[in-house]
Amino acid sequence: MKKTKTLIGDAGATFLNAVIVPSFFFTATPLCCPSRSSILTGRYPHNHAVRNNSLSGNCSSLLWQKGPESEAFPLYLRKQKYQTFFAGKYLNQYGRKEAGDVGHVPPGWDQWHALVGNSQYYNYTLSVNGKEEKHGDSYEKDYLTDLILNRSLSFLDAKNGKHPFFLMLSPPAPHSPWTAAPQYQKEFSDVKAPRDGSFNKPGKDKHWLLRQPVNPMSNSSLNFLDDAYRKRWQTLISVDDMVDTLVKKLDNMKELDNTYIFYTSDNGYHTGQFSLPIDKRQLYEFDIRIPLMVRGPGIKPKQAPVLNIDLAPTILDISGFNLSLVNMDGQSFLSQMAPSLRNGTARPFFLVEYTGEGHPLQDPACPKLGPGLSQCFPDCVCEDAYNNTYACVRTFVEHNLQYCEFADSESFVEVYNLTSDPHQLENILKKVDPTLLQTMNQRLIKLQSCVGSSCHDITSQTTRSRADKAAGMRPKLWLEDTANH
Repeated sequence: MKKTKTLIGDAGATFLNAVIVPSFFFTATPLCCPSRSSILTGRYPHNHAVRNNSLSGNCSSLLWQKGPESEAFPLYLRKQKYQTFFAGKYLNQYGRKEAGDVGHVPPGWDQWHALVGNSQYYNYTLSVNGKEEKHGDSYEKDYLTDLILNRSLSFLDAKNGKHPFFLMLSPPAPHSPWTAAPQYQKEFSDVKAPRDGSFNKPGKDKHWLLRQPVNPMSNSSLNFLDDAYRKRWQTLISVDDMVDTLVKKLDNMKELDNTYIFYTSDNGYHTGQFSLPIDKRQLYEFDIRIPLMVRGPGIKPKQAPVLNIDLAPTILDISGFNLSLVNMDGQSFLSQMAPSLRNGTARPFFLVEYTGEGHPLQDPACPKLGPGLSQCFPDCVCEDAYNNTYACVRTFVEHNLQYCEFADSESFVEVYNLTSDPHQLENILKKVDPTLLQTMNQRLIKLQSCVGSSCHDITSQTTRSRADKAAGMRPKLWLEDTANH
């Protein structure tokens, strides 16, 4: 992503790891549909009630549509007279007949070009402003990443110059099936997944799901994950081209200096960490930490811990919307990246929560395994289970710690010191002062029941003042969202 790093990261704020102060961007939950629901609503999963990627798990369900979706941030942007455009993957179950079919267009969007179902690059169906549009396997006509780019360019050409605009572009890359554009399918032929940190290490003293993979990994698993890693990089070249083209388009339109551009994803991803071949869903940094790059007016390079539930209130804050009128658990981080426009402080800790998925029946491809498991590939290494259900507190002030409790028969607990052990190799539960464990437990209990402003109060976040300088500012916005499997 060399072009993206140069055009967005180098020109703005990149929320990545710092050597001394931990400064990351995190997801509130490491799975596609719940995370995307958090981005749209600014809410923790326990408040938008999307548990997993299934309709029964509330992913794009009728209940979601009647509740949280009707209070998502695009609706408030429309009230600010923003022209809004969406293209790409929305939610994994979007467009299903049981959930409104392609005719359902979420409120707040003027132009709607949403993928039906989960990520595809060819042979997919779109809902185009509520009407079905089928696509085939022609690269020139159908390759989804390029189609999203072309339609966004058309939107920019046709927009009303008197009103601000917002685009949310959600390409399928680097989600499976990892279909790169034809001209990029031979790139990175020598690239392999990094062999550092927790790669191919046993999941000692961890939840049982992390103790079940064979260690060291089999050659077939290693070959599988390396192939996936290369193909994911190949698909991202087209996303890099997309960013380059759009930034140049905004520059030619004389809009670049008045536009905020966010580049991020929905969840992290692991390739061989703790001998798990490929997936997400785990509580560790490799699955909950995600990229975020931002450029725009007043942006200064800054490193601070922020969460994906903070995107919605930040975008509304930039638009000039009164945040006291919305029910969001997240908080604007505009003060963290543009201190000349807002006053505020960083949150000292936050919640990560996940509800495990499993199958009620035994997987016939893995006869040695019982029911209740899922994502058992390759070599019958299972990435998820019903009792892979957990909640964590991630702290930054005083202690750089992660404290997690599982909802299982063991009441399993994992604790990590991210300063001395950034790869989370050692569960230090038995070494930590019981008083600190009690403090973390109490924080976790409060966070798991917080709603809206009470989530801010728990972390003792100061109320941001709205400077006179920014009171009338209504810049353009562009959110780039990659599907990280």
